[in-house]
Amino acid sequence: MNLYIGNLDYKVNDDSLNDLFSEYGTVTSVKIIADKYSGQSKGFGFVEMENSNEAQAAIDGLNGSTFMKRELIVNEARPRS
Repeated sequence: MNLYIGNLDYKVNDDSLNDLFSEYGTVTSVKIIADKYSGQSKGFGFVEMENSNEAQAAIDGLNGSTFMKRELIVNEARPRS
């Protein structure tokens, strides 16, 4: 299941996000979206988890929680239109 993670602190990197979500299950991939010119994080990213039950546990456990002084938005990613 692919998860959207919003309201990330600009200092969050792939490794710290992977560590956070690994507490809920197996993480397949992590991608923080960055500006293509400056390389600065845009404040959101995506985490893919192998098991949908583990992904739902991550949504339930992390949505609205505080990580690096920011309240996270975590939900199932919608496909691009």
